[in-house]
Amino acid sequence: MFMGEYQHNIDSKGRLIVPSKLRDDLGEKFVVTRGMDGCLFGYPMDEWAQLEEKMKDMPLSKKEARTFVRFFYSAATECEIDKQGRINVPSNLRKYAQLEKPCVIIGVSNRIEIWSEERWDEFSQDAEENFDDIAETMIDFGF
Repeated sequence: MFMGEYQHNIDSKGRLIVPSKLRDDLGEKFVVTRGMDGCLFGYPMDEWAQLEEKMKDMPLSKKEARTFVRFFYSAATECEIDKQGRINVPSNLRKYAQLEKPCVIIGVSNRIEIWSEERWDEFSQDAEENFDDIAETMIDFGF
């Protein structure tokens, strides 16, 4: 299970340190793709395989399903952690998530998320201001 919040810088070549506390669960290779809310999602290979199985069942007759699958898969890339604990984030993903120097990597249950510091700060502030209201709606999900 992934959890926690970590700050690291991405360099001009797109290399980003993966926090050591997350590396073991991610494995040597894992998949990074576009996420929601302007961040990137990173999945261990076993979690990615489970997602692939679910996506195979999505109805191709639904435009939203086709669009989602295309958007999600077209940016997916297999990342490998180097000896310094870094991955290389491709330019298309850096552009999508607006990743520049300061980044935030968070653990979210079965995946990691990679955020630009600016977007994460905006998201966090909004979530903090509305947390009580959001928490009340979680009862609808059995929480």
